[in-house]
Amino acid sequence: MTLSRRTLCAGTGLLLAGTLGLAGCGSADEPAPAPTPGTSTPGASRQFTPGAAGAGDEYFPTYGNGGYDVSRYTVKVRYDPAEDRLTGTTIVQAAATGDLSAFNLDLAGLTVRSVTVDGAPAKHARKGDELVVTPARGLIAGNGFVAEIAYEGEPEPLRNEALGVGGFLHTDEGAIALGQPESASTWFPVNDHPSDKATYDFEITVPKGLTAVSNGVPAGRSTTGGWTTWKWAERSPMASYLSTVVIGRFRITEGEHKGRPVFHAVTTDLPEGAADRSIADTVEVADHLESVFGPYPFGAYGGVVVSDARIRYALETQSRPVYSASFFSGGENTGVVAHELAHQWFGNSVSLAKWQDIWLNEGLATYAEWLWAEHDGGRTAQQAFDARYAGSSGQVWRTPPGEPGAENLFSESVYQRGGMTVHALRVAVGDKAFFEILKTWAAQKRDANATTAEFVALAERVSGEQLDDLFEAWLYGTQRPARPERR
Repeated sequence: MTLSRRTLCAGTGLLLAGTLGLAGCGSADEPAPAPTPGTSTPGASRQFTPGAAGAGDEYFPTYGNGGYDVSRYTVKVRYDPAEDRLTGTTIVQAAATGDLSAFNLDLAGLTVRSVTVDGAPAKHARKGDELVVTPARGLIAGNGFVAEIAYEGEPEPLRNEALGVGGFLHTDEGAIALGQPESASTWFPVNDHPSDKATYDFEITVPKGLTAVSNGVPAGRSTTGGWTTWKWAERSPMASYLSTVVIGRFRITEGEHKGRPVFHAVTTDLPEGAADRSIADTVEVADHLESVFGPYPFGAYGGVVVSDARIRYALETQSRPVYSASFFSGGENTGVVAHELAHQWFGNSVSLAKWQDIWLNEGLATYAEWLWAEHDGGRTAQQAFDARYAGSSGQVWRTPPGEPGAENLFSESVYQRGGMTVHALRVAVGDKAFFEILKTWAAQKRDANATTAEFVALAERVSGEQLDDLFEAWLYGTQRPARPERR
């Protein structure tokens, strides 16, 4: 995610407009494997209990849920912008990780019409933004199950006291569903925490003449009776907050690069110009980052530019980042493109296990901006480090990026001191070991979740260096560390 640096969001700590960096498998039509239905008649030793109403994240205890693991979502929605009304059916394919008498899904604001589990009607109840599903029979640990939820209503965004608004936003011509650390639950039922990644199929039906852009590979579109259905398939596991739908009028560019589809969409609210040219550079930037981080991890490329005044940030929505038009108001800006594309490796393919470790996403993406600028003829990564080290405020040093607290999740420390931490590692271990660390991290944790402790352990193994003191000072200290030196 890239935030702006000019103003503050009202009531939040988010910085806004310009960048803080300164500067699965198979075809889309392949059916999912049939899960093993849950069975009842438990033995006397079985004790069925409800799944947890949270994934156990220290920063956001109510995010996500426990007791099951989702493998695939099929999300079919129809949205009428004139009425601001959404109707949908979502199929959740999952496996129980414990003997479940009930389980929760995150769903904010919408009215549930029916729920089935393995084809049988299930009881359902709402507790705030939690949908509690009680199947007709208990779900046995290790068995797969399929839940189908039909719902409707006027979607509304979520408001986080510390972080502001995210989720489904109605626009003049359509809608935008976007946000971090949560947004998906405003338009479909979901286990809304990055620790439970899944593959996705989206079918989004909108009035004819509008475009509906989402994640992954374009899987076709068709028009009937004045409505167009746009299909998208993300076959690599994706964290729920990285899902998106953007509905409106766009200039669309379609193509192919290295055998993968390329799909760009730039709002027609903007005259053709800097935004189009910057997004067109996506594949060039991705190719350079591939030389640094290893193979590009997803099946499609793209970018979406929106002009809604409420969105003054860019977000690394998987395979197709969404950018605020404000990033291109001063001309071409491939720095922000580099930041969001770096997240495709670090943040998307290698995802957080817990929100405390967000520096792993933002520090590495900030450093990718520095690497791209150097490659593109700008200042070197060392010069970028030197400028931040000398010019950063006391707040950057007082807020430890490895443990920023929920209220500072998107603080300058997470981005800039996070990037400086990456450079300190590079200086300490040397270029050969450093770039091997980045490629090994991306390869070994591809499509998985990871923690800071795992990154430190890998860095020590690859480099042969003891790095506890370095990471302690740069990630957890509350004073400016000494300048890094080659060991």
